[in-house]
Amino acid sequence: MTPTPPAADELLDVLIVGAGLSGIGAARHLTRHCPQERWAIVEARDAIGGTWDLFRYPGIRSDSDMYTLGYAFKPWRGAKAIADGPSILRYIRETAEEADITPRIRFGHKVTHADWDSTAACWTITLRRSGSDKAVTLRTRLLYLCSGYYRYEQGHRPVFDGEEQYRGTLVHAQFWPDQLNTQGRRIVVIGSGATAVTLVPELAARGATHVTMLQRSPSYVVTRPSQDRIAQALQRVLPLRAAHALARWKNVLVGRYYFHLARRYPQQSRQRIVQMAAQQLPAGYDVARHFTPRYMPWDQRVCVVPDGDLFREISAGRVSVETAGITAFSATGVQLDDGRELPADIVVLATGLQLNVLGDIAVRVDGQPLQVGRTLSYKGLMLADVPNLVVTFGYTNASWTLKADLTATWVCRLLRHMRKRGLAVAVPRGDATQATHPFLPFSSGYVQRAAGTLPLQGDKAPWQVHQNYIADLFEIKWARLDDGVLQFSPASQPARANTEARA
Repeated sequence: MTPTPPAADELLDVLIVGAGLSGIGAARHLTRHCPQERWAIVEARDAIGGTWDLFRYPGIRSDSDMYTLGYAFKPWRGAKAIADGPSILRYIRETAEEADITPRIRFGHKVTHADWDSTAACWTITLRRSGSDKAVTLRTRLLYLCSGYYRYEQGHRPVFDGEEQYRGTLVHAQFWPDQLNTQGRRIVVIGSGATAVTLVPELAARGATHVTMLQRSPSYVVTRPSQDRIAQALQRVLPLRAAHALARWKNVLVGRYYFHLARRYPQQSRQRIVQMAAQQLPAGYDVARHFTPRYMPWDQRVCVVPDGDLFREISAGRVSVETAGITAFSATGVQLDDGRELPADIVVLATGLQLNVLGDIAVRVDGQPLQVGRTLSYKGLMLADVPNLVVTFGYTNASWTLKADLTATWVCRLLRHMRKRGLAVAVPRGDATQATHPFLPFSSGYVQRAAGTLPLQGDKAPWQVHQNYIADLFEIKWARLDDGVLQFSPASQPARANTEARA
């Protein structure tokens, strides 16, 4: 039976914001574990897939293995563990189709405001429809944000002197033109993160005359096999679901081991990563300049290159790396701070994201504006003193979906707990003086630029934001819901938001 989309005046039990990897996964959990709940999804764009539909640059792929980036409930069947974007998009769409989720999605509906009313114990959600100035409202008891962590409408876009005189093509990787011809062109990619190390070897393989990765400073780059031979062997001898579960746990534990090793022995890990890069590059290559970061491993995310494709293209002479500052653009390329010019027919800005925790939604609690940057995060999935609001935010040192799956499991536990006991409101009560640490202890530029807009965390549970899937299993999946911090009521008492008046 095809579900009927909610009427404008219907009170939903759950409204999911976002139809990407997290949102479709959340809907699948609700369908299976909370079939009695009335829910819907609103999606600002006109398609399922989120990141994997938005990003269209050549070579777009995961930087995590699909046994952990994929859902726990849907085995990954692809040959490659480090999968390309179109394959991931098909996987998300299959999930939506299999669970009959698509009819419950309102496409072209962007949430602009969310207002909690303690008297009614519900949220009123204001949405703007594509192509219309008319506002639409929905009401829901629980607001479940699966809107990702960055702005879809705008990436980080530094402005360089002299751009106006550049006669070539200038593009931002987040908004790749459909018909851009890169064959036979000299291309400069500005950036050194995951997007850059994906784009550069792919552009070279697609026939660019030469590709230069221009970076202000290096990132750690590690080779991983594009195929997981152990996972494939498990699939040959075990039922698919069992093989998927074992491969998932194998990769969780291996990833956790290497992360722990890097944090406990940073100097040795740094030396080893740089040494591995040197072994895949020509003799005498200046690894110290181009592949030795100033920070320690996992102070920023480590970039993965499947089967060493970046190193292979450098060794073949089709790709070069320049580590220098930019003084200005010229008519024919980019001027470096050492006086050289890099000629370029195309310049690609792979300069990063703009972080965005609540999807640019203006949140008010009983009329008081919420200031996220002054609010404590509860278990990395709710905010102190904000009722019935759940935010999906994945890991920085592991696959996003690991935390998204745990969050969805917790939401289903919460809904069943509240329904069984006739409760309407769940709100974590926190003391702002416990806010002692940033939400993300990361030195990456996109994190530092958004530091004032991210919530805070404390130094003990449940106010800690673990970057640890195993710790979160206990804290999120199995720990008591009624922990003395998360407070429940049949109808909410007025809950003050974190505002300027409280500063």
